[in-house]
Amino acid sequence: MPIATVNPANGETLKTYEAMDEQELERRLQLAQATFRTYRTTSFAERARLLNRAADLLDEDQDDIGRVMTTEMGKPVKQARAEAAKCAKAMRWYAEHAQELLADEEPAAADVKDSGGSRALVRYRPLGPVLAVMPWNFPLWQVVRFAAPALMAGNVGLLKHASNVPQTALYLEDLFHRAGFTEGCFQTLLVGSGAIDALLRDERVKAATLTGSEPAGRAVASTAGEMIKKTVLELGGSDPFVVMPSADVDRAAQVAVTARVQNNGQSCIAAKRFIVHTDVYDAFAERFVAGMAALKVGDPLAEDTEVGPLASEQGRADLEELVDDARRAGAAVLCGGERPDGPGWYYPPTVLAGVTREMRIHREEAFGPVATLYRAADVDEAVLIANDSPFGLSSNVWTRDEAEVDRFVRDLEAGGVFVNGMTASHPGFPFGGVKRSGYGRELSGHGIREFCNITTVWHGA
Repeated sequence: MPIATVNPANGETLKTYEAMDEQELERRLQLAQATFRTYRTTSFAERARLLNRAADLLDEDQDDIGRVMTTEMGKPVKQARAEAAKCAKAMRWYAEHAQELLADEEPAAADVKDSGGSRALVRYRPLGPVLAVMPWNFPLWQVVRFAAPALMAGNVGLLKHASNVPQTALYLEDLFHRAGFTEGCFQTLLVGSGAIDALLRDERVKAATLTGSEPAGRAVASTAGEMIKKTVLELGGSDPFVVMPSADVDRAAQVAVTARVQNNGQSCIAAKRFIVHTDVYDAFAERFVAGMAALKVGDPLAEDTEVGPLASEQGRADLEELVDDARRAGAAVLCGGERPDGPGWYYPPTVLAGVTREMRIHREEAFGPVATLYRAADVDEAVLIANDSPFGLSSNVWTRDEAEVDRFVRDLEAGGVFVNGMTASHPGFPFGGVKRSGYGRELSGHGIREFCNITTVWHGA
């Protein structure tokens, strides 16, 4: 895949870049290693000063980088600006909280005495250069939610971004440099996916994090496992959105539309499978389908656009295959389902009903504005349908019944359960999944500690 900006609204190639050669990669790896030796000794106060400066610059750049993201991957420009603001917020959150999150911990005095020691502590020390393999769908946020905690922990970052967002990738390196971070603290590596294996095998790279597809996660985890290096993986998702009879159906249907089509439907944590109790199924379906059909699809740079194009021609083709497979197998298309005429990789908001386990869309992730509707007779069936997926990233539950809430929290196989609201990420909450959605956590204290050497320090009596 070429390293290029291709506008998904019209298919026009705007900029192309040459991949870095081996000499340049070697220079950058040496720089990362050398920079880590000194950066790891900087104070939390100094790291926080630099990260807060990066947040200020990002706020200033919000309009410009928003247009770049929209031009590179097609998200509505209002959502792109919101993504930039969210990144600045996360930077400030880690600048404020990192020292507390990584403070030395003292084991229980009884345990220290029982060990024969006089005192002991647990210290969180940085690992070194961390490779981040990141996707195009949230081209700023996915990177910042790694970079902010990694830099505050004293690590340095090497970014291998998706090949269709090179301008955003280069902007990130420039942002941290303008903020005052030493050049080697955060570097963008303009390389294709074929270079990842060699980077993982390089002894100077101490760990890796990947957000992306299941095959990409398997490849990175396999090589990292062979090299005995820590990884965090955030892979696909096919999140359930469960609506029970006690729910506010009007509100649930309204939020369901946003939960499905945010980021043009290209979000791992977007709700994709809508599982509705039979008592409120018809009412919810009517409102949900009407909301999906009413969305304004168009130029992502227009302020009133709600759904823009998919990021790539292949992505649209993959989505069409899932819809066509379901239609051939008997699913009903309640709205959408047909590629529009004209330029760009657009696909309409689509709702499918009557989906069965034999259909590909039941078990594969639909990465675009396509929703599937399921009818559940009771809580047991709702849980069964929700868990009948290879993925387990997050989940949404709409009910006013506390016993039902407890049941869903206990039994849903997911890294998050959001009650009476849509899944969202926040720097204060851990983020990640189970099953084929990956392992490890990003954000919060759990995320910042993922790439730390958790060190026991013991003193004899």
